[in-house]
Amino acid sequence: MIKGITTGIKAYFEAYKILSRLRLWKYFVIPVVLCVIIFFIIGFLSYFLSGNIGNYIASFWFANFWPWDHGKDTIHNISNMLGALIVIVIGFIAFKHLVMALSAPFIGPISKIIEDDFTGVVSDKENSSFLKLLLRGVRIALRNFAKELFLTLPILLFGLIPVIGLFSTVLLFLLQSYFAGFGNMDPTLERHLTYKESILFVQKNKGLALGNGVVFVLFLLLPFLGVLLVLPFSVTAATIATVKLIHKEH
Repeated sequence: MIKGITTGIKAYFEAYKILSRLRLWKYFVIPVVLCVIIFFIIGFLSYFLSGNIGNYIASFWFANFWPWDHGKDTIHNISNMLGALIVIVIGFIAFKHLVMALSAPFIGPISKIIEDDFTGVVSDKENSSFLKLLLRGVRIALRNFAKELFLTLPILLFGLIPVIGLFSTVLLFLLQSYFAGFGNMDPTLERHLTYKESILFVQKNKGLALGNGVVFVLFLLLPFLGVLLVLPFSVTAATIATVKLIHKEH
């Protein structure tokens, strides 16, 4: 696991050289534009939904557990904070998987260029059609979104418990990172493995997905600049590490 995490992170140090030497920046224009558009749409929706969810939580609490007038302001404030937290976390999950699903048809060919450069020959594994790449991306994204959301909700609830809440933050970060790395690896896996085989491959190499995803999430903490750079670097790094692993195993 530790070796895989280290490998996933180290690949980022190679990414800039590969991006520049193969002149891949121009191929990321459409994925980056999609990333920016989705970021602002999710951010806009999150801003307006957080207050509504906070009010719903407060109303539910008042109706079932808190009939008194004193302390209502405090409960309202806590409910608004909880609503904002829920929306931010779910919004981030949705943003991540939407970007990966819609970018898949554009990232697949970039991944192949990197792999051909690594092997020194033009691979006979041709790129799938635009539609096939899109459907594969959507399928992986929906599967990962559902699973990540299912695991995230109980972690958020545990986060309300003092002390344990500190560990929930770390768990959320690692969970977000793992599924981000999973999505970044799949455009390369698509050429070599079936849908089910790809899932098993990532499960077997959790460390690699986690290492790639950790940097992915940290990139997005950079105001705006992170949204512009996260796909070129994370996808290139994931492709480098995944290609090396696939060719090592075969």
